Amino acid sequence: MYIYNSASRKKEEFKPNDPSIVKMYTCGPTVYHYAHIGNLRSYIMEDVLEKYLRYQKYNVKRVMNITDVGHLTSDADEGEDKMLKGAKREQKSVMEIAQFYTDAFFDDCKKLNIKRPDVVEPATNCIDEYIKIITKLIDTGYAYLAGGNVYFDTSKLNQYYIFNDFNEEDLQVGVREGVDEDTNKKNKNDFVLWFTKSKFEDQALKWDSPWGVGYPGWHIECSGISMKHLGDDLDIHCGGIDNAFPHHTNEIAQSESYLGHHWCNYWMHVHHLNTTSGKMSKSDGEFLTVSLLEQKGYDPLVYRMFCLQSHYRKTLLFSWENLDNATKTFDKLINKIAALNPDDGDMNQEVFDQFHQKFSDALGNDLNTSLALTCVYDILKFDTSDKTKLAVIDDFDYVLGLDLLKKAEIKRQANKAAAKATAGAAEYQVIAEDGAADAEIEEKLKNRYAAKKAKDFATADQIRDDLKAAGIEITDIPNGVKWKKI
Repeated sequence: MYIYNSASRKKEEFKPNDPSIVKMYTCGPTVYHYAHIGNLRSYIMEDVLEKYLRYQKYNVKRVMNITDVGHLTSDADEGEDKMLKGAKREQKSVMEIAQFYTDAFFDDCKKLNIKRPDVVEPATNCIDEYIKIITKLIDTGYAYLAGGNVYFDTSKLNQYYIFNDFNEEDLQVGVREGVDEDTNKKNKNDFVLWFTKSKFEDQALKWDSPWGVGYPGWHIECSGISMKHLGDDLDIHCGGIDNAFPHHTNEIAQSESYLGHHWCNYWMHVHHLNTTSGKMSKSDGEFLTVSLLEQKGYDPLVYRMFCLQSHYRKTLLFSWENLDNATKTFDKLINKIAALNPDDGDMNQEVFDQFHQKFSDALGNDLNTSLALTCVYDILKFDTSDKTKLAVIDDFDYVLGLDLLKKAEIKRQANKAAAKATAGAAEYQVIAEDGAADAEIEEKLKNRYAAKKAKDFATADQIRDDLKAAGIEITDIPNGVKWKKI
């Protein structure tokens, strides 16, 4: 398996520190509002990565944080605390907001077939871990107190920027437009580990610490939670590309300074989902959530397929037209699978193994989900038994997570019911009481009968009402119907 490592900026062969277990950490949501589908693109691709590792027989332990405290809009303590913002908006407590939107997040994940991580840890559960790390960073000279807050001293590092060849001036928080410079900092790149002094007098959640009553900075949370559950080393750390700086950069700085050694081997960053107006957010334009997709009649798994059609390291453009195209593609695929006969032929293990390897190779090349989807179409066209084809597709879907066989079986049963109803309609008698046959009226009455047989009573009633409006009176009789003009 090869994966693009954002830290080295190249594809590398994946080799876990311990062959018996893969330690995987993924940044979780800040639970002050619903997740939009741009957020969920990252979780879909992380889900595919985890399932592929398991598909390759790795034992995986995946940990995800829930940010339920703090997370200001910048390291300069600028903007409104996101959790407090949600609480004010809905007139609830911060913890009520956190629980509601945590539940909503995992409801969305369930609809998208995203597996729940092995460990889900709210940030508020790990205050002792943060204090332990910060205390050592102060003792070893990597952190300092100023103005009531504790800061990480980036000047102590040989290398601060990890993921890109950034222009240092562009990334300094203090010089960004609209952000006040934090004069407590020794260096403009320094970041807060613990707040006791904030612009927010009504900060809702605070804890005792050696430096006074306060709350943790955002970045220390992921380091503390990861070390608590995965120990002092990490195989894979995932997140959206917007987390690379400053969040993941600061995680590396504080974690490696605390541990005294290299911390994480592979960094995976999922690129943005954009709309025609730019990067998707919760504040601009229509708030695109899984619930909104459902309200508009889209199956959430169509959105999952839409994401799988593109590589995770490419920006993906969302539009309703693009989602309509994905819906058509998904429906056609389900119809092809539904046309297969589960009882056709014998299982061909050689063909199964051949396609299993082909699928593995596709995903093993930096998680090429587009090529992996092509494998589904390849097996459908391959000259082998339907039983083998269905077994191969089921094997693929462990990773793809599209419910292909389940949806195909529903479609197959619907097709059988429709065929049965149509067959019954062919024997159905339509009698014109005045003897004046009318092919158009007879066809409508047969369609009404087929709809009733399929339990589509809304369509049946609509046909009856349309005929009545056209001056046609109908009378149901055993195995038929009589009609006349009135």
